[in-house]
Amino acid sequence: MLAKWAANAPLAFLDQYVGNLRRYRAIAIDVGDQDRLRADAQKLHDALDRYGIANAFEVYAGTHTSKVADRFQNHVMPFFSQSLCAKGVCP
Repeated sequence: MLAKWAANAPLAFLDQYVGNLRRYRAIAIDVGDQDRLRADAQKLHDALDRYGIANAFEVYAGTHTSKVADRFQNHVMPFFSQSLCAKGVCP
């Protein structure tokens, strides 16, 4: 199970999907300052930067599950609202 998880981690397959990632209109990464995934999230952000792939990165106060409702309402939904487009009509 752990091997499968590691094989599907973004850092493990980033190199092979660089071309596809460049096609995204927006990529956002956020992580809590007390989250055990903080170091890997930072590494992912740094790797995207090295490849010249635009991305937003934010470290928020808390753990992996801190203030989920607040983060979703005040960060995730506005990000999607600004970044997604429908029927080819893009801002």
